[in-house]
Amino acid sequence: MSERIILPNPIIRPPARKLPFSKWRERSILPGFGLSLGITVTYLCLIVLLPLAALALRPWELGLVGIWEALTADRVAAALKLSFGLSALAALLNAPLGLLIAWTLTRYSFPGRRLLDALVDLPFALPTAVAGIALTAIYAPNGPLGMLAAKIGLKTAYSPLGIFIALVFIGLPFVVRAVQPVLEDIDHEVEEAAQTLGATDFQRALFVILPAVGPALISGVSLAFARAVGEYGSVVFIAGNMPLKTEIAPLLIVIKLEQYDYAGAAAVGMAMVLISFGALVVINAAQILLARRGRK
Repeated sequence: MSERIILPNPIIRPPARKLPFSKWRERSILPGFGLSLGITVTYLCLIVLLPLAALALRPWELGLVGIWEALTADRVAAALKLSFGLSALAALLNAPLGLLIAWTLTRYSFPGRRLLDALVDLPFALPTAVAGIALTAIYAPNGPLGMLAAKIGLKTAYSPLGIFIALVFIGLPFVVRAVQPVLEDIDHEVEEAAQTLGATDFQRALFVILPAVGPALISGVSLAFARAVGEYGSVVFIAGNMPLKTEIAPLLIVIKLEQYDYAGAAAVGMAMVLISFGALVVINAAQILLARRGRK
């Protein structure tokens, strides 16, 4: 009769606890992490952080009272209000226009579709000065569209309306190119299932398509808004540049630099950065909320 050999139970040890920052010591599967991180941090410091730091420090030469007086001057306040107000309105108008154009290019097949798709990128290809001269020639009082607008009592060029047209022109491609890939990736079976369940065209657009393209649409609108706020070349020709009326904030910065008022120019630039940053934070928060709501 063979004897049973009973081995002692192994000592069961609890799993080792990971330190809070132990994940930073884990070796990445992909090589070159240290080099990539170093190049990224160096690039951001040299190209982004240092210029912003210089922009933030230069206005303090005026002192707190001087900065306040520089930003609350009637000419500066009017320029900031005009730039940000018209940029926001242009971005809001580009939202439905860009969505409609992207929908047409994605869902319909017609002669000249490729040409129309290429024309969407025209504001990207044109130099801003060329775009400004072209818009001025078209919407000037003696231009083809400017003469038609004058007959109904509208002044396009050399007015806030002309600035608005230029900002819509340069911001539209951002919305189209942000929404178009998402529309192409939407599964048509989901739309067909909604139609089978009795959903109308409006209900399918509101509850199926819009939640899917919502984050991309908000992203395109934010890009269009950011581009419009800092636009100079395509606006300066059609604006007329009248102080307190059609003078944009980027032009006012250039004027202050030509007058050697570097601290005042930096103060206006810093105000534009802060206002733009706050607007982008709000837009990104809305984008995140809409994306979370779409996952539920």
